[in-house]
Amino acid sequence: MEMVYELLKITLPAVIVLYVAYLLVRSFLQKQLDEIAFNARQKSQETVVPIRLQAYERVILLLERITPSNLLSRLGNSDYSAEEFQQILIHEIRNEVNHNLSQQLYMSDSAWTYVMTAVEQTISLINSSTNGLDEKAKGIDLARAVLENGAAEEMDTPKQAIKFIKEEIQEIF
Repeated sequence: MEMVYELLKITLPAVIVLYVAYLLVRSFLQKQLDEIAFNARQKSQETVVPIRLQAYERVILLLERITPSNLLSRLGNSDYSAEEFQQILIHEIRNEVNHNLSQQLYMSDSAWTYVMTAVEQTISLINSSTNGLDEKAKGIDLARAVLENGAAEEMDTPKQAIKFIKEEIQEIF
């Protein structure tokens, strides 16, 4: 019995010291891992932030380019029929969107939804303006109808999308 008591006197403090050493080493290693993870996040942020800002810039440029007044002034040509001009306008919008599709990777879902809503409403405005014209109408007639219908409907979706994106950028950065 005395031998068990002597054995406990030796092993119990050794077990306690070993446990405390384990806790200290575990705490130290966890702190090191947290520091490494923090540094990795910092380096990632240094790379990702400029790319995200560039994506937002490109999407705002897309929205500005598909705004009816900018689109019509850039592509306006009185030589086209209204239907040809409609196809040119829609083709230009689709090309702009396709060129910038990858930017959604760096944006929130709600911001990208605003962008796509602005695109679809602009296309819808062009289509509805074309439907209101007769078959012999020229491209200039379509341009006038688009601007008039856009003003009548207070179609400001691209501007709303730009405003939302600017607010999102300010929240993030």
